[in-house]
Amino acid sequence: MQLAHMETPYEHIELDTKGIPFILGTNMKIIELVSGKISYGWSPEELHFQHPYLSMGQIHSALAYYWDHQIELEKDIEQRLQRVQQIQKDGGSPLLIDRLKAKGLV
Repeated sequence: MQLAHMETPYEHIELDTKGIPFILGTNMKIIELVSGKISYGWSPEELHFQHPYLSMGQIHSALAYYWDHQIELEKDIEQRLQRVQQIQKDGGSPLLIDRLKAKGLV
């Protein structure tokens, strides 16, 4: 089943039905690629080394999209991080951690 998408003025970028930008022909969200740039300071060349299945054109198009939509994408990243922190806070310890603690391994 092919998901519906919308074209953008960026050659390698498409939006899904929820408006989330993806790299065309992949299932990689722009924020997933940009997270490496933000977190580790990776250059386009390093992003390509880390994600060799992406062309340099796809990477540069994704970065151009990011710079043109930086505020909204960074807000989305922050909301996702807050959601993860809330889930971790509400979820208690994972079962694996509990089992390792019971065995004295953690």
